Amino acid sequence: MGDERYRSSRCNGARWYLVLSCDDVPAAVVEPTGAVVGLDVGVASLVTTSNGDHYGNPRFLERSAERLADAQRDLSRKKWGSKRRKKAVARVAARSRAVARQRVDLANKTALELVRDHDLIAVEKLNIKSMVKRAAPKPDPDRPGAFLPNGQAAKTGLNTSILDAGWGVFFNVPRAKAESAGRTVVEVNARRTWVTRVASANQRSTSTACSRLVSFRCHRPPSATQPPTVRDAHAELSIVARKGSLR
Repeated sequence: MGDERYRSSRCNGARWYLVLSCDDVPAAVVEPTGAVVGLDVGVASLVTTSNGDHYGNPRFLERSAERLADAQRDLSRKKWGSKRRKKAVARVAARSRAVARQRVDLANKTALELVRDHDLIAVEKLNIKSMVKRAAPKPDPDRPGAFLPNGQAAKTGLNTSILDAGWGVFFNVPRAKAESAGRTVVEVNARRTWVTRVASANQRSTSTACSRLVSFRCHRPPSATQPPTVRDAHAELSIVARKGSLR
């Protein structure tokens, strides 16, 4: 377990948690596999690997949205300061925490499988906070005080899907598991990985046009005779190619 530095406790709803911080914790090193993998996150699939494997995105918030909305409507009808309102607040908080725990559980299970099977994992370096910002307003030059459509309605749905997928939660877990298992996780520049198609590690990359929407992951190769492929698979192949410059 290592040498304990300090301990703390915290309450989350009706649950108490004990947090221990330790030094010199022995690493549970696993046997080398010699495998390298690149990961590309998305909303259709939570993760797509360079091996062509897809890890599904269960959309926990979307599945729980109706129950959560019912609890919030019930809360809005309760009188401020009443005991019934306190109970309604606790129900809303409990359902929100359940969704958060589901995301953490999925991230841990997915990361554990990836860390066990690969010596080096390359992931995109994403600024998720900037990705889910509201679209900038577009003033109408012909009508002072009016604004042009800026696509915020469509972006709102995409932002919700990104947050529901829990990219930030997922990215944090592999690093911790890799450190204890003696594996390596590296970040690569995510710029234009979605548009670069890598034929092989020894061939020159070629760029093909495809949709810029993160939620649209269909990619059609240059040849009309070839069937459409998943765009994520091309993106993570680019990630694997780029990680070589970090060695």
